[in-house]
Amino acid sequence: MGEDRRLVAVVALAQGMAAARTPRESWRAAALGACRALVGGFAALSVWERDLGRLRVLVNVGDRAPDEEEFPEGEAYPVHQFPEITEFLHERWVAGGEPNAWVETAQGPAAGRPGYCHQRVAALRRRGRGSCVVAPIVLHGRAWGELYVARSTGTPVFDRGDADFATVLAAVVAAGLAQTERLEEARRLAFTDALTGLANRRAVDVRLEEAVERHRTRGDVVSLVVCDLNGLKRVNDTCGHSVGDRLLERFGSVLSLCGAMLPGALAARLGGDEFCLLAVGPTADDVVKVAGELCRRASELELGEGVACGVASTEDPIGPVRSARRLFRLADAAQYRAKAVRAGRPVVAGREGPDDPVVRLADEPSHGPAGERRRFRGRH
Repeated sequence: MGEDRRLVAVVALAQGMAAARTPRESWRAAALGACRALVGGFAALSVWERDLGRLRVLVNVGDRAPDEEEFPEGEAYPVHQFPEITEFLHERWVAGGEPNAWVETAQGPAAGRPGYCHQRVAALRRRGRGSCVVAPIVLHGRAWGELYVARSTGTPVFDRGDADFATVLAAVVAAGLAQTERLEEARRLAFTDALTGLANRRAVDVRLEEAVERHRTRGDVVSLVVCDLNGLKRVNDTCGHSVGDRLLERFGSVLSLCGAMLPGALAARLGGDEFCLLAVGPTADDVVKVAGELCRRASELELGEGVACGVASTEDPIGPVRSARRLFRLADAAQYRAKAVRAGRPVVAGREGPDDPVVRLADEPSHGPAGERRRFRGRH
């Protein structure tokens, strides 16, 4: 391959990874870009999971064998089957060398490193491939995993020049992965409450809008539990804010535990002493049951004074729910009523008859005696 063509291939790989919006898209762009750049028939990207002692395949692209899924859930290999990633690379680095790529062929191990590649040779033969180039990926100064590109039997075997080019491609992939990690961390921080580790209000805004749209178009049941942690001000005033923070963290753990009882539920801290659970799919009765368990567990916390909990579900008689804002107002009004009457169990919107006070309160122009206590992003 000419130098100009290789430069174009490197740029295309980098641009493909830069355009990726998710880690999976980034992995696929890396493997596809390398496969095209090296004129391969198949490529894979794998990560070394040190804690589990295995090399796990993230993506397979190109001419895949019947047992090779594009994004495999369980394709992983004990790292001792491929010791070069832990032994050979380490020895090279200690000696001041670089983690260069190398070539293997279906004919047998490459000269000079017997015993390191028998598993790869067997895999080539089993899948009808004639050669492969393996390029270590180094991220943050440590072996992260490997880029693997193969050609089928009957096509030109990779040579030393291909291996050198693969080393360059691996460096480009590493830079792309680092960028993906930074973006994922930024996204995580943007949607995560720093104190409790739960989702934050922004995450609820996005998920609730999506959930109500699914309810409108597909009829999915959407339920929202809004709760207010009682006694936080007293704890802050008498014991200090650090103790109050511990109470918030402890309740956050209880909320997470209860949320796990509802498949796919989102547990979030809205801000201050306000929390919520968002569930899509489970029945209203199941959500109310979990909300009751949440109240029980909150009442048993060493600090605080339990929780005021309100529930609103599209499965209950609350009228049409055409916007995320209305469902939130209903759950908020139910929570407001639970606090006002000092209820030890959840108050559920729509379950007190045709003239349900919670529904009436939620649909009033001014929500609550002091006006609407929160503003929810969205349309009526």
